Amino acid sequence: MKTRTSQDEMILALAEPLAGPLGYEIVRIRVQGGKRQIVQIMAEKADGTMDVEDCAKLSRALSEVFEAADPISGEYTLEVSSPGIDRPLTALAHFARWEGFEAKIELDRLVEGRKRFRGILAGIEGENVLIDLEGEEETALLPFEWIAEARLILTDALITESLKGRGGEAPVWTEGADTADETDTTDKTNP
Repeated sequence: MKTRTSQDEMILALAEPLAGPLGYEIVRIRVQGGKRQIVQIMAEKADGTMDVEDCAKLSRALSEVFEAADPISGEYTLEVSSPGIDRPLTALAHFARWEGFEAKIELDRLVEGRKRFRGILAGIEGENVLIDLEGEEETALLPFEWIAEARLILTDALITESLKGRGGEAPVWTEGADTADETDTTDKTNP
């Protein structure tokens, strides 16, 4: 779930060995097409934070590796950001960390006639995600390997929890950014 395409996988293979020793976890990678491709990398520290300085530090380190490895042909923009408040959930540990919060989960196959589930995360059990679905008495068990996409739903409780993680401060806005995520955007050109 951290990646969707083989190109995303290639970039993850370059980014993870660099990010880990710097103290960052890669949450998600997406390469978006267009005239100028965008390489979007979401990352965070173990405590769940990622400020503008962290984004810039990781962006500089990745830029050096990407220039040498040349994983993207032509011009591209590298965006390094925090996962945001209504963050994607891409690792089993994320589902445990956000237990008690509302999430949307989409599977890669049908289960009891549906692929999409929305409810309150109830932790993990082995390699399975537990979720309490509205109108259901029993907690649903979804195999992690079947999950195609998952993300938290923006609620007052989630905003309150996110502010606690920032020491009660409001989200940092970066100049020119149109979201509250911390982002470092760097333009790159590879011949």
